[in-house]
Amino acid sequence: MNTMFFLHSEYLWLLLLVPLFPILWGALLRLRRRRIRAFGDEDLVNALMPHWSRARGWVKVILFSLAFMFFVIGISRPQIGAKLQEHKARGCEIMICLDVSNSMLAEDYSPNRLERAKLAISRITDKLKEDRIGLIIFAGTSFVQLPITTDYISARMFMNSISTESIPVQGTAIGDAIATATRSFSAQSRKSRAIIVITDGENHEDDAVAAAKEAAEAGVKVYTIGVGSPEGQPIPMKGELLKDREGNIVVTRLDEAALKEIAAAGGGAYVHAGNDEFGLNPIVSDIQKMDAEEFSNVIFEEYDEQFMYFFAIALALFVLEMLIGDRKSDRRLFS
Repeated sequence: MNTMFFLHSEYLWLLLLVPLFPILWGALLRLRRRRIRAFGDEDLVNALMPHWSRARGWVKVILFSLAFMFFVIGISRPQIGAKLQEHKARGCEIMICLDVSNSMLAEDYSPNRLERAKLAISRITDKLKEDRIGLIIFAGTSFVQLPITTDYISARMFMNSISTESIPVQGTAIGDAIATATRSFSAQSRKSRAIIVITDGENHEDDAVAAAKEAAEAGVKVYTIGVGSPEGQPIPMKGELLKDREGNIVVTRLDEAALKEIAAAGGGAYVHAGNDEFGLNPIVSDIQKMDAEEFSNVIFEEYDEQFMYFFAIALALFVLEMLIGDRKSDRRLFS
């Protein structure tokens, strides 16, 4: 069953004016009767105007109201889904795992590690064509923020809503994020699949190397991007620096050795994120060298425009309303 929708639905608010036309006409007739009564006898005045027709006035107002209604519907651009169209594309599937733990608030990047990573992901979507992208955020646990898709606009919108509060459980479970990403590829993908882990590498929760090996055995390459510096940076939290239970300032350091080991186990590569080149560009370029796969989506691709029918009805009603005069006709069917 085809469903109608309106491209400019905001114009439909004008339909609220339709019932006002008969109401205003009725108010004008009432005011006219009051003036006639003030002038003299109502029956006598009506007798002096034998050709004036109240009924025709109502017909004209109703025709005008209907014409206006159809005109408003027309300018709202009604459309009907004509058919389901199968769209085919060739590319790769890329799952990005983004660390949103508190350590990503360190300011060794401008303005901080997390915001710099979000900016890099948003920019890389401009270079993707028919590749699919998905997003997983993780801290002490992982969550699929954006399922695998070619909707890059939605991907950028999801970026804006991500913060260190997106995952309530703190920690850095890189292995859980890789396992979640491995399960999140589409059923159509078999060989051109890759995971990009963006983190400072301070894994506190699980065996990320084992998870990367399992991903590689499933035909998925695992790349890692190290965010931070080996020297480390304090973590600003609510206007202060984060401290441990003993009151010492917590310093978060990049663990490059761990990230290199994860990438090697996953058959991918490790890149240290820089301020200018974050590392996503060379990794995505390498992924796109993989054998592209053909994906198919069934979507409403074509729509039938309906506005011209409503405009035609509106025009016919407007013309009919203008052709009907205010005066009674002297013509009779039978003499």
